Amino acid sequence: MIQNTPSIYSPSFLLSSAIRNRGLIGQLIRQDIVGRYRGSILGVFWAFLQPLFMLFIYTLVFGKFFQARWGNSGSTWDFALVLYSGLIIFNLFAESVMRAPSLVATNPNFVKKVIFPLEILPFVSAGSAFFHTAVSIIAWLCFYLILKGFPGVTILYLPLILTAFLPIILGVSWFLAAAAVFFRDISQMIGMITQAFLFLSPVFYSLQIVPEPFNFIMKLNPLTIIIEQARIVMLFGGKPDFAAILVYLIISTAICWLGFVFFQRLRLYFADAI
Repeated sequence: MIQNTPSIYSPSFLLSSAIRNRGLIGQLIRQDIVGRYRGSILGVFWAFLQPLFMLFIYTLVFGKFFQARWGNSGSTWDFALVLYSGLIIFNLFAESVMRAPSLVATNPNFVKKVIFPLEILPFVSAGSAFFHTAVSIIAWLCFYLILKGFPGVTILYLPLILTAFLPIILGVSWFLAAAAVFFRDISQMIGMITQAFLFLSPVFYSLQIVPEPFNFIMKLNPLTIIIEQARIVMLFGGKPDFAAILVYLIISTAICWLGFVFFQRLRLYFADAI
């Protein structure tokens, strides 16, 4: 009896590849995290220090120098908590996207190994980014406990929100990883685009202060709804908008699959381009 093999472009092939290679993905994630801090005195503790340092700088500049406040709160520390929650989401996206163009282009040894599953590389970069996100959330919780006490139970919805965010991170990573093999300028461009996303997302300011003509455009930003929903469950004790999260997940999954198809169609030409 002949068994049908799933197309290399199908979602079932993507899912089966991730499950089949889960051990390799986990190993590469560990190697990536350990390798990043190998040789440093503080080791993985840098994962705590880096976001805390940037939080201090942003809070000093915006909270003290510019006297920025969030809503009706007059506290710089409240502003810091809200700011940091937005930075957690942005940094998750930025780390994955910034690394995506180099996933294939700088690893010709992977391309030349016919049996190596190139499609898993975005899972590795996303896994490393989620590790740093988990560390940042722990740092945020410590910060919150000192200032406010225990957060509300609604923070338990945060994994649900991040799960909806994962497919779009993978989809964009597949697209950039494939395109950068043929257009090396993408690696230079993505830094500018990511920096623009930082200021065009509601990280430093509330969506409510955005003028109405630009409010709709802001909502098209894939970071906006995730940042807003994350703040609701982390800081304001509310439940997420489940309908909005579901719609976001559907769109995010579609983008994920399109990015994967784009990657699979171009991978046949990677060896010639590298």
